[in-house]
Amino acid sequence: MINHTSLRFTYLQRHKIGFRAGFIALLVSFTLAPLLSAKLFPFNEAQAPATKEDLMAIQQTLMESSDLVRKATVSLAIGEGFGSGVIVSPDGLILTAAHVTAGVDKDLTVIMNDGTRLKAISMGLISNTDAAMMRIVEEGEYPYVEINKSNDYKLGHWVFALGHSGGFDQPRGPVLRLGRIVKDSETTVHTDCKVIGGDSGGPLFDMKGRLIAIHSRVSKTMEENMHVPMREYLRHWESMKSNQFIGNGPFAKRPVKGSGFIGIGSADTEDGLRVEEVGNDSPAQQAGLEVGDILLSINGDKLEDKAGLKSVLKEMAEGDNIELEIMRKEKVKTIKLKLGKR
Repeated sequence: MINHTSLRFTYLQRHKIGFRAGFIALLVSFTLAPLLSAKLFPFNEAQAPATKEDLMAIQQTLMESSDLVRKATVSLAIGEGFGSGVIVSPDGLILTAAHVTAGVDKDLTVIMNDGTRLKAISMGLISNTDAAMMRIVEEGEYPYVEINKSNDYKLGHWVFALGHSGGFDQPRGPVLRLGRIVKDSETTVHTDCKVIGGDSGGPLFDMKGRLIAIHSRVSKTMEENMHVPMREYLRHWESMKSNQFIGNGPFAKRPVKGSGFIGIGSADTEDGLRVEEVGNDSPAQQAGLEVGDILLSINGDKLEDKAGLKSVLKEMAEGDNIELEIMRKEKVKTIKLKLGKR
């Protein structure tokens, strides 16, 4: 077992702080050790590991921090593609990247490390900085990580990235990459942790296992990667929780009004707005609409004719959820569907 107190003392000697300062620091560390929940990491202050003991200290710290955060790092299935995310609350709140969710109120699938698939829905996002929030809709108590709200990391500090590189692989699990912070700006943290496709939206941690950023994009090489810092999420936390679409790209496109469609042909009749045709593989067909159904209302607003339906759909976009009340064989039914792309 690595003696971290001895390592601290070794570092103090190596950096010529002097015996007296080293002794005082050592005494303080003994005095405060029972009161501190987080360990000190002297290797963060060195330009590079100088001895085998330095490397062992980094390895031991990494092993102690990585177990829980692995369990909270999830894979996200988006159509035929994959991304990553990290759970930050026991009820299943997830932080990821805006280019992963690509919109608000979209149905997604979360894959836990044991292969369990859970239904989820996207929440608010910041389209110009690549931050996004989503949540698992199935009730449960999920593993989660702590957010570093103090932003107390510095250039040169050691960090580690997690993500489901290349997509979900249960035997392998999320991949861990160790690196250092090489640049820090208001909305972007740069590291030399290598990330690839499938890692997008995954977490970046400090050596205490606290979440400091979310993977966004790769620069010119894999050794130059950009992450969205937690301060950007915390600044817009309530807006994202209330499903707001913030900004105007480039990481997500704002929905265009009038771009959504149901996939039916309808006609005004004496009985009301009657479904005359249902398109193959359309949102209407997938939701169970049938020829002969009478449309009574949409999202609670009464439908009287075809012009009324068109007027409502002009204000809606691809991906919007709607609720239709219909009459079928003298029985009233409610059908929910998500608008497709026109």
